[in-house]
Amino acid sequence: MSEQQMHQSVARAAAILDAIGTSAGPGMRAAEIAEAAGLGLSTTTRLLATLLELGFASRVSEREYALGPRLLALSSQELNQSAVFRESRMLCQSLAQSTRLNANVAVRHGARCVYLCHFEGDLSPKNQSMVGLAMPLHATGLGKCLLLDTSEQERIDLLGAGLPVYTPHTVSSHAELTRQLEEGRERGYCVEDQELALGRFCLASPVRDRTGGICAAVSVSGRISVFTGDQRSSIQEQLVESADRISVNLGHLSGASAG
Repeated sequence: MSEQQMHQSVARAAAILDAIGTSAGPGMRAAEIAEAAGLGLSTTTRLLATLLELGFASRVSEREYALGPRLLALSSQELNQSAVFRESRMLCQSLAQSTRLNANVAVRHGARCVYLCHFEGDLSPKNQSMVGLAMPLHATGLGKCLLLDTSEQERIDLLGAGLPVYTPHTVSSHAELTRQLEEGRERGYCVEDQELALGRFCLASPVRDRTGGICAAVSVSGRISVFTGDQRSSIQEQLVESADRISVNLGHLSGASAG
């Protein structure tokens, strides 16, 4: 097999795994996978057989396929190799327990933010894990934090001139995004107010490593009705303190909270 053929095979296998991973149901038939991946049925069937053999795919019924256990093992290994994950996991879990809301840690990959940690609070239960999920930068509190050290031109180059709109509250212009980020720098946290989903509110604070650069962000999210008055002030304090402690764990000593 030539190098080009090998590259094509790997790309097609990745497309198949992406198609299976985005399925709304517990499994997909080969024909559905082929259509979603933009491949022929015979090619899909052949590659599925190899992915099954290697453990990257599995069968949930005689005719339906799902992602395989080897992917879970690899993702766990990647997480455990991440210093941000190791230093933030326990603090993120404690934040969820103390606020009773969802607490998350995310990093930036290209033009998206990707969840590394997700812990549920009893006031904001979810029925699925957020770990590994990719979200838009401009429409999330976590994403805005990950953009704090960038210039407006860098954001235009990264996100494009037009910003996708998800709700009537989504930031739709770079000028408005720049204004919100300037506010976020001054107060130490960013706000997501129903920008990705109606009824959802999120506060997020940046995490810095030993170089001083933003390497991650931590957030607390839940129903908008929870973030009111004194309760919001308490959540903000706990959030910023947690972000500072993670930064300290990563070697950013100047990020420590006073006292």
